Amino acid sequence: MKINGNAVRPGNVIEHKNRLWRAIKIQHTQPGKGGAYLQVELKDIRDGTKLNERFRSSETVERVRLDQEEFQYLYADGDMLTFMNNENYEQISVPSDFVGEPLPFLQEGMTVIIESYEGSPISVELPETVVVQIEQADPVVKGQTASSSYKPAVLENGVRVMVPPHVESGTRIVVNTADASYVERAKD
Repeated sequence: MKINGNAVRPGNVIEHKNRLWRAIKIQHTQPGKGGAYLQVELKDIRDGTKLNERFRSSETVERVRLDQEEFQYLYADGDMLTFMNNENYEQISVPSDFVGEPLPFLQEGMTVIIESYEGSPISVELPETVVVQIEQADPVVKGQTASSSYKPAVLENGVRVMVPPHVESGTRIVVNTADASYVERAKD
């Protein structure tokens, strides 16, 4: 689907220079001379290379529609992750780098969304938040409760996060998978 050059938004997938790119950051720029343009930071979906490109409103770009399906994570076999389609029970294996940075938050039985283009999977999206248990947390330092201070903690998957002083070892917390930040205490 062709769209205007200045209609690209973060998260859009476009076809540019015979490759698929996901728009990461955009910035509208209107210089003193000449026409306005959109400065877009693009990331290649297949190999992760980045590219900065300028699109003017007079240009058109090809926006790609990706198929999204729910899959359940089953197991890891080396660098390959195996998922099962929830509707037809078909299994697929994809490289672990399709998940990216949130990989440590992938848990067995977790429902994820796999995006595919023309039948081949290109990325795995984890849920926005996950519940994990704290393995180790520093003790509370007396007198720090008045300010909004945070202390380091290590989760069961080995990821380090900053948590409020009242959270202790053994507590289950909700963590944002995108940036590994503390959201709240788990309600279970």
